[in-house]
Amino acid sequence: MSEACATAAKACATSSPTSPPLKPKPRVKRLERKQVRLVIIDPERLVEEDHPVRAILDLLRKLDLSRFYEGIKAVEGRAGREPSDPEVLIALWLYALSRGIRQGRFLDRWSRYEPGCQYLLDMGQINYHTLNDFVVEYEAALDKLFVQVLRVLMNEELADLERVAHDGTKIRASASRRSFKKEERLEECKKLAEEHLQALQQEAADPKLSAAQRQARKRAAQERVERLRRAEKELKRQVEQKGKEARASVSDPDARVMRQGDDGGFAPSYNAQISTDARHGVILAYAVTQEPEDSHQLQPGLERIQANTGHLPKQTLVDGNYTTRENILGTAQQPTELIGSLGQDRSRSKLQRQGVSAAYMPEHFTFQEAENCFTCPAGKSLEYETSKNLTGAIEKHYRAKASDCAACPFASECCPKMVQKGRGRLLTKTDEDPKVTEFRRRMERSKYREIYRQRAQVAEFSNACLKEKKGLRRFQRRGLAKVRAELAWACLSCNVAIWIRLHRKITPQPTT
Repeated sequence: MSEACATAAKACATSSPTSPPLKPKPRVKRLERKQVRLVIIDPERLVEEDHPVRAILDLLRKLDLSRFYEGIKAVEGRAGREPSDPEVLIALWLYALSRGIRQGRFLDRWSRYEPGCQYLLDMGQINYHTLNDFVVEYEAALDKLFVQVLRVLMNEELADLERVAHDGTKIRASASRRSFKKEERLEECKKLAEEHLQALQQEAADPKLSAAQRQARKRAAQERVERLRRAEKELKRQVEQKGKEARASVSDPDARVMRQGDDGGFAPSYNAQISTDARHGVILAYAVTQEPEDSHQLQPGLERIQANTGHLPKQTLVDGNYTTRENILGTAQQPTELIGSLGQDRSRSKLQRQGVSAAYMPEHFTFQEAENCFTCPAGKSLEYETSKNLTGAIEKHYRAKASDCAACPFASECCPKMVQKGRGRLLTKTDEDPKVTEFRRRMERSKYREIYRQRAQVAEFSNACLKEKKGLRRFQRRGLAKVRAELAWACLSCNVAIWIRLHRKITPQPTT
């Protein structure tokens, strides 16, 4: 008997007859991840036929991208390294923005393994410097590209300009509140930055740093000096305009401190103005302004819509920030119907802060048209005092005699602060322009109130797309021009996403 058989027999003899049989150990396929492999990849099979990158390329090939190629110095028949294809860079950024990726470094890493990016790059790679520079390098070409995509959407009846909502949203700048300095502190920062730059230029080469690292340090120091010089100019401009002490940011001199709509706090921001078509949420126009107020942005917004589409919308929906007399009169001369909130009547709250009770509000005073005066609830007259010309209105002031108010038993409820100052009750009567009056009457009708209820849905659709899907709650870049380019890419990406989502619904698919 062999040794193996003897061992097996001995084991069987010594084991208990009631013990269960031993189970064999599971055998699985072991992965050798450290093993280098040679893999054959077909780029065409990296993504499916209905993948977004294929749709983006199909759309771009219908458009004129010649402006993006104008600055390329490499030409056929001559030596030189070929730069990256602008069509590929546009498609790559549009695809990245559709996934909420806005940083060049992250896109560089992501594109090395993501199938859609690898398909666009033909299994290649693009440095993040090239990606970042491309975003801000082609401002005029980017505007033209946006208009071309918009015309494609209009030709496919995805936007009709029947009803357009215009709104503004505050987007935080790449700066902090602490970066805003007064003139004295700004001068100190500039002096220190210039001394640091001069020291870097004169110091001997550090053997611990590579040539690229030394050059990067000098470039960063030079950029800081330039930002501080821009901040100094911006500070002087603000002082000239406002006539008082101002502050400027050393990080982003173009940024302004604005109230945020989400939390009501204040932060360095830009005011993004977006015009959205009501049919499918297509963005018709965009802009970035340093002004925190929206009231002066409606007419420029309508001009941008007309420049991009060739037409003005039939109806323009706005909130109370835009329904000023100036905007009402301006749109009355144009072939667009303004529909907006009547805004808040702040005069009543102002009177309440002055101690005026509800029984002595202006509606309880009687106007005597023949005598051109008001009669108060106590029977005293408020005579005409002066008038003030406003845009679209004339504001007339009527005041009671100080002696009448001082002797009146209801003065503590009607005009307590006026009596303390030795003056009589003041009442204001506003004679509106007929066009403003007509607008107010129109907005009191149920039909137009129902239309106005659509404003928030349309306007917030594009705002949500920009902030939630594209991640544009805070700009990555600094300076008004670069910030505008960043917004343009995000708006373009929103429109391309709408085209990809709806294009197949309106385009007959081939039958098999």
